[in-house]
Amino acid sequence: MRQDWEPEDLIEVWTLLEDDMKKVRNKSGATRLGFALLLKFFEVEARFPESAKEMPAAAVEYVAQQVKVPAGVWADYDWQGDRIKRHRKEIREAYGFRANTEEDQERLAEWLAAELCPVELSRDRLAAAVVARCRNDHIEPPAPRQVGRLVGKAVKDFEAQFCRSRVERISHATRSRLEDLVVGSEDETGEGAVSGGGRSHFAD
Repeated sequence: MRQDWEPEDLIEVWTLLEDDMKKVRNKSGATRLGFALLLKFFEVEARFPESAKEMPAAAVEYVAQQVKVPAGVWADYDWQGDRIKRHRKEIREAYGFRANTEEDQERLAEWLAAELCPVELSRDRLAAAVVARCRNDHIEPPAPRQVGRLVGKAVKDFEAQFCRSRVERISHATRSRLEDLVVGSEDETGEGAVSGGGRSHFAD
C-alpha cells in the first residue's frame, strides 16, 4: 500500500459510500474507525494490512473525519483479539472473498511452477501474479512474506523439474560419457569418486 495520497486520490479511493456507512453504523470509537479503515484497505488491496503502520496516515485522517471519530484512536484498535477476526470475516463476506488455506497455497505454487515460471524470471512479477490470481478467484491472498516464500518454492520446483526433464532427454550412452567426464574431473581434483556407492550424477 502506497503511503503518499493526493487529496483527489483520497476522495476517490477512501470515501465511505452509503453501504460502507451502514456497516460502521453500529460501531463506535476505535472499533468504528478500525473497521472502516480495514474495509477500505481491503477494497483497494484485496487483503488486510499486516500492522497499523501499513495504513496511510492521510487515509486515517480522512476516514476518521467521515466516521466522526478522532484519528488518534486508531492507535487503540486491537490487532490481536477476537474483534478484529470478526471484522475481517465480515469484510471478506461483504466483498465475496474467503480466507486462503494451505491447499490454496499449494495450488498456487503448482500453478506458478507449471504456467508462469517457464516464461517469467522476475520474482516481483510472479508475486504480483499470485495476488492477481487470488483477487480473480475471490480468495484473500497470503501475507506478502508468505507470497515471497510461495514464489520461492515455485521457482525451486520449476528448476528441479526443468533439470529432470532435460536429463531424461539424454540417451543412456550420452549419460555414460558425461558420467565418465565427471568422474575423471573429480579424480583430477582429488575429490574422489562418485558419491553414494557409485550412484550416477545423472540418475533419475
